[in-house]
Amino acid sequence: MEYSAFMRTRALPFAGFGTGLDVPHASERVLFVGPQADAPDCDRVDGVCLAAAVPAPRAAGHIRDMALVDIVWLAAAETIEPEMLADLCTAAMAKGCHLICETSLVALDRVAAAIPDDMRVEWLVDADGTDRLVALAAAQQAYRQTVHEDSRDPAMERIDRLQEEVARIARLLGDLAGQRGGLPGTPPSGFALRAEDYANYPPQVRAPARDYAATPRSFVPEERTIDRQRAKVVRRMLRQRRMREQYFSADLFADPAWDMLLDLYAARLERQPVSVSSLCIAAAVPATTALRWIKTMTDAGLFVREADPLDGRRIFIGLAEAAVDALARYFEALEE
Repeated sequence: MEYSAFMRTRALPFAGFGTGLDVPHASERVLFVGPQADAPDCDRVDGVCLAAAVPAPRAAGHIRDMALVDIVWLAAAETIEPEMLADLCTAAMAKGCHLICETSLVALDRVAAAIPDDMRVEWLVDADGTDRLVALAAAQQAYRQTVHEDSRDPAMERIDRLQEEVARIARLLGDLAGQRGGLPGTPPSGFALRAEDYANYPPQVRAPARDYAATPRSFVPEERTIDRQRAKVVRRMLRQRRMREQYFSADLFADPAWDMLLDLYAARLERQPVSVSSLCIAAAVPATTALRWIKTMTDAGLFVREADPLDGRRIFIGLAEAAVDALARYFEALEE
């Protein structure tokens, strides 16, 4: 790979002057927060180097003192005290760093709530070596300027395919959401009766107010009942997808984006919140992969982060209104 493929310019303070010099910088510098022995093998990803490994209590100050730092890697983030983690994130954001956060599935909800919404983060949950390299490559992508197409590695191709798949799903849901009034029997948008529509009708005799003016209540399904019925349909569809894995390899049909959309839609109908860890389990893929999908779907405007009103240490994931509308119309079409 050519050196020029990773050259970029960073402003370094010039001794004795308040201005900066543009100094070429060949590699993305990683600050590892954790034991040196646990530090990732950054040399396996082109254009990345390990700058230092420091314990969590010294991390925030070390970030502020470093002239150049691009990626901050948190090992065992669940062991870092909340105040210390908040200070570390503040220091990293001030430097414009990308964050790689390792944690366990049990602690995922608490750690995810502690990371600022606007911070760029790659998640690793009980990850293996391959997942760590992919996360490092993804974090590097925000800074790296790829000049030659032949310099792209398999990790970049994998990330690109994931983004293309999410874009396809977003387009599909957008098309479904845009079909208002297109289903059979649906009145056109903006349809309303006008006074002149009744001009040619003779006077009518009004029924007493106590008479029935509509179908008896027992024959009119309530909205809540309809939601429960549809939630059962969605849950049944999810169970069928899991049963399929008993007879065929799950890798043949892995579709975490659709599984998560279905799970969130069913939870919406059931008026139940969905935590990050719960959604990772519903995705039926490794948690690290599921988190990458959640991030991509959120960036695509399909998922939204919602704070837990009863516990500030936890967040929920919900569907954006456009996604809810598209899924509702999708299931209405299936029921015809």
